[in-house]
Amino acid sequence: MTNALSAAALAEQIRACRICADRFAATATAHAPRPVVWFRPGARLLIAGQAPGARVHASGRPFSDASGDRLRAWCGLSEAEFYDQTRVAIAPMAFCFPGYDGKGADLPPPPICARTWRDRVVASLPEVRLTLAIGGAAQGWHLGKGPVAGRVADWRSHAEQGVWPLPHPSWRNTGWLKRNPWFEAEVVPALRHRIRALMEDTV
Repeated sequence: MTNALSAAALAEQIRACRICADRFAATATAHAPRPVVWFRPGARLLIAGQAPGARVHASGRPFSDASGDRLRAWCGLSEAEFYDQTRVAIAPMAFCFPGYDGKGADLPPPPICARTWRDRVVASLPEVRLTLAIGGAAQGWHLGKGPVAGRVADWRSHAEQGVWPLPHPSWRNTGWLKRNPWFEAEVVPALRHRIRALMEDTV
């Protein structure tokens, strides 16, 4: 009960966070903060991404976009399973959409978000058995500095330690996926098997 109460209070604090309001107001999108929070105690799988995109900012639901469709396919999860907070926690490196720069490119997740919240979020999820570290920012926090492609290629050693490095499922990585067919041939089936075991509580 204590974990549930503390996690619920933490989630409300994050939803009320406005520490990046001035930063977001100065972006090309000039938007207000809207933290997208999706976790509760009991989850066994933690999905650690980068930051919400514009569509997620609008919907308030993580991975409610084409990237989410691809990620769910990689994981072998239905929408109902993916959004089941009793089994899956979704906590990116920044909880708000960072906005676009003047050229329309995604801005990186503000480091202040992870510095402020991440240790507390992870501590509130004691039953997590596997973390999907998606993209450079999440992998940097969970695995230390290093190239994304290299860590993904070395997925077996990281997965044994409970952190599974993945490329971002964005359409921007479609070219990389085509050049590296081993990812969908080897990594995706192993990932689905591991996640299915977690979802069915057999590991």
